[in-house]
Amino acid sequence: MPKEFQFQVSPEAAANEDLLVKKVAQFCKIGASDIQKVVVLKRSIDARQKSIKINLKGKAFLVGEEYTDSKIELPDYPNVENKQEVIVVGAGPAGLFAALQLIELGLKPIVLERGKEVRGRRRDLKAINVDGIVNEDSNYCFGEGGAGTYSDGKLYTRSKKRGDIDRILELFVGFGATPDIMVEAHPHIGTNKLPQIIQDIREKIIACGGIVLFETRVTDFVLKNNQIEGVVLQNGTIITAQKVILATGHSARDIFELLHRKNILIEAKPFALGVRAEHPQSLIDKIQYSCDYRGEFLPPAPYSVVKQVNGRGIYSFCMCPGGVIAPCATSPGEVVTNGWSPSKRDQATANSGIVVELKLEDFKPYQQYGPLAGMEFQKAIEQKAWQLAGETQKVPAQRMVDFTQNRVSANIPKTSYVPGTTSIEMGQVFPGFLTQIMREGFLQFEKSMKGYLTNDAILHAPESRTSSPVRIPRDDFSLEHLQIKGLYPCGEGAGYAGGIISAAIDGEKCALKVAESLK
Repeated sequence: MPKEFQFQVSPEAAANEDLLVKKVAQFCKIGASDIQKVVVLKRSIDARQKSIKINLKGKAFLVGEEYTDSKIELPDYPNVENKQEVIVVGAGPAGLFAALQLIELGLKPIVLERGKEVRGRRRDLKAINVDGIVNEDSNYCFGEGGAGTYSDGKLYTRSKKRGDIDRILELFVGFGATPDIMVEAHPHIGTNKLPQIIQDIREKIIACGGIVLFETRVTDFVLKNNQIEGVVLQNGTIITAQKVILATGHSARDIFELLHRKNILIEAKPFALGVRAEHPQSLIDKIQYSCDYRGEFLPPAPYSVVKQVNGRGIYSFCMCPGGVIAPCATSPGEVVTNGWSPSKRDQATANSGIVVELKLEDFKPYQQYGPLAGMEFQKAIEQKAWQLAGETQKVPAQRMVDFTQNRVSANIPKTSYVPGTTSIEMGQVFPGFLTQIMREGFLQFEKSMKGYLTNDAILHAPESRTSSPVRIPRDDFSLEHLQIKGLYPCGEGAGYAGGIISAAIDGEKCALKVAESLK
């Protein structure tokens, strides 16, 4: 029987195979030469004390015991070319994993994606970064792989009850991700590696007889007696199907407007909004690791902080160690920020959204828009920021201490945000209550993370696409829309997920319910 172990070691021992074998042997009270192979199953960092430790859990296989290096294999996907068709609107994680699950269940997915294939998106990302040109169908939010593909590829979720997280991670490994994502407490693929994995998923869908169409925007639904019968494309083409999985992402405002225009039930949903803060990574390392230099065996430090101010949560969101800030507008006349990291997280800066939870009552000034009130609140801030920063893709920016003291920054140093910044007093961007909460929030952050509140930190505004401002209601059991039979609202855009993993899980769940309904 393999020996199981769970203990703490130094970062150096965790990174060095020979040292680790010695530590495991010591723990198991056997000789190092008795160990054939050490397999680490879970790994996390404990930085609570000055002496940082790595938590390890795993198994040691002894000499003479049978050990095979098990490789994660993909399911045996059948050919579904001539099977019943199901439309999947959107090729983000919810849509792609719904399509894979449909194939596994013997159904043929027709995936319709308004944006370009994952490689083709790069030209449009360059255009928004360098020239300030926004392609409404191809940007950081729209295109193959969805918003997560070019905004970090984090695979961590707190939503343990949503479904089988390990299954999703195993599928990612099967499609080429490093097996380390099965081990790390906060798995991460990286924006430089995720595109190839997304491309491989698409090629598998097509190889099995599914269809994937790019630059194919859905502009209407074909309905009869509250039953969906298909979708209408931008060029007027109609694609028919009795089942449609709607996985359009949190920024597909035209879909929300279409649903509202057709009197299909939707509802306003609270979300969170704020700024994206950028610090030198070395400063975050110093705060989190309590040292002047983190050394070669520790990764760039992340952080997570949550506070309550005036009865509202203010917290870090989508924290990117060794990462950069990106322009994520989806329409001309607005600016939006987000962050991402390459797989090595080797950039000199760290950034995080710092956002405040909103309430439905905050949307009252936009109540004439009904269930789209939150979306209009969101749009108004993005458009105001665009105007204040000079009506380009530059964003309003302010040094953190200056912000807390209501003082315009005399200058803004160059940040990782390529289109550039304009020095603005952030109180001009946000409603007064939001500004007040953020100012107090940063003061409270400093109490937990000494050194965090500094003028070396630059705030960029706004961080506004944390989640969908709309929920598309569905039955808790069947997952069908409450009003339209055959329509399955899915993923982040429908209000049922918050990140790559939870969106992928929701895509699979919707596909399973589709298959059940067709039996």
